[in-house]
Amino acid sequence: MRDLQRVARVIERLRASGCRIALDDFGAGMSSFGYLKNLPVDSIKIDGSFVRDLGREPVSRIIIDAVTRIGHERKLKVVAEWVDDENVLSVLRELGVDYAQGFLLHRPERVLFQREKANVRVG
Repeated sequence: MRDLQRVARVIERLRASGCRIALDDFGAGMSSFGYLKNLPVDSIKIDGSFVRDLGREPVSRIIIDAVTRIGHERKLKVVAEWVDDENVLSVLRELGVDYAQGFLLHRPERVLFQREKANVRVG
């Protein structure tokens, strides 16, 4: 992510081929508002640490609100991770977050993939 222009070009090619790109875990680690401003993404996934603390930490609400407003200004969808409480979901709705992920909504499930046997030509 050192060369944002190069990353942006790769993202544009992926989007042109039908991919949708999310800026994941926004607000955690190395993510920055520069990424949000300069990368051609389709959605922002707010890091679950802010969502988890939403009921106890007033700053988390302010951060989620700010990220949601900025995302909507850029015409992006906003996703909240780690939603595991009805009260948190209610606040996220109030703040205008578009989508939610978490145990409250659905528990993870094992996905079984079926592979077709490939024909291999020998010789």
